[in-house]
Amino acid sequence: MKRWERFRDALRADERIIFEDLMDECRRRASAAGAAALPTKTEGMFLSVLFAHHKNLKELCDKIDQINRLLKESNQSH
Repeated sequence: MKRWERFRDALRADERIIFEDLMDECRRRASAAGAAALPTKTEGMFLSVLFAHHKNLKELCDKIDQINRLLKESNQSH
C-alpha cells in the first residue's frame, strides 16, 4: 500500500477519504487475495476492490428489489 501514497497525496482532500476507504477494503480482504496466489499484489488489490464493489452493487440491487416489491404490494392493496 506504500506505493500508492503518491497517488493518494495527489488527490483532493475529499477524495483522499474515498481512497482510504478503498484501501481499507483491500486490507479487509488481504487474506483472501493472498490465498488466491495471484502473481502480483496489485492483482489481489484489484480483485479485492472489484469484489467489494460487486458485493455493494448486489446489496443495493437487492434493496431496490425489496422496495419495489413493497411498493407493488402497497399499490395492490389500495
